[in-house]
Amino acid sequence: MLGLKVRTLFFSPLFSSSSPRTRLKPYLTSSPSNLRIRMSSSSSAPSQIIEHVVLFKVKDETGPEKVAGMMSGLNGLTSLDQVLHLSAGPIHRNRSSAFKFTHMLHSRYSSKEDLSAYSGHPSHVSVVKESVLPICEDLLAVDWVAGNLSGPVEPRPGSAMRLTFMRLNEGLGDEEKEKVLGAVGEIKDCLGSLDQITYGENFSPARAKGFSIASIAIFPGLNELEALDSIPEVVQLQKDKVRDLLDHVIVIDYVVPPSQSASL
Repeated sequence: MLGLKVRTLFFSPLFSSSSPRTRLKPYLTSSPSNLRIRMSSSSSAPSQIIEHVVLFKVKDETGPEKVAGMMSGLNGLTSLDQVLHLSAGPIHRNRSSAFKFTHMLHSRYSSKEDLSAYSGHPSHVSVVKESVLPICEDLLAVDWVAGNLSGPVEPRPGSAMRLTFMRLNEGLGDEEKEKVLGAVGEIKDCLGSLDQITYGENFSPARAKGFSIASIAIFPGLNELEALDSIPEVVQLQKDKVRDLLDHVIVIDYVVPPSQSASL
């Protein structure tokens, strides 16, 4: 399947619940017995988390009630103990013409083991089998270790994300991967309105379509995200550093929906 060529890089076009009780999220494992410390979602993030992003292409003929059912089922998975954060909803803007993804899921975990437990949980398996696969014609999933996260582990509802997935040219080695990762990491110094950025190398290649490097940049809202379009020179240096190393790039804009819901 074709991806978007390097013209649309990195941050393209720049770089081309009903209960009143608040449920506390686990995100630290601090004893040999795996006793979890439950902390408020407003607390600062652990030094390392696992990012999990899935892109969905819903079939054109799918009725809105079935799409709503898929979103409700996915957002309901936030109740699983392994999940630090989870939101699912419609993509605000797909800047990648070769891929027609319509919806996405973003979730966070404290370890690869927790991500694996989530993936194999009967509730997750049921949602995928009954609500996702029957109405989706394409999926892409990427996972990476984010050792550079600062701030809350749960992005605020209404926050705007720019997700970038990169497929490197064939035959490149670790040196070139590190060069691309370094260029992504330097972007945070160029964007003053940025709340968070994480990036890393995908460790789950089976459903990634060859995309091996990913990043999420989180902004306070859509205004701050879309303001990037008026300053294309901000990351030109980083763009030039890695242009020749990249084969295809997917760029997605997404707005974090209200907790436990997704506006379709």
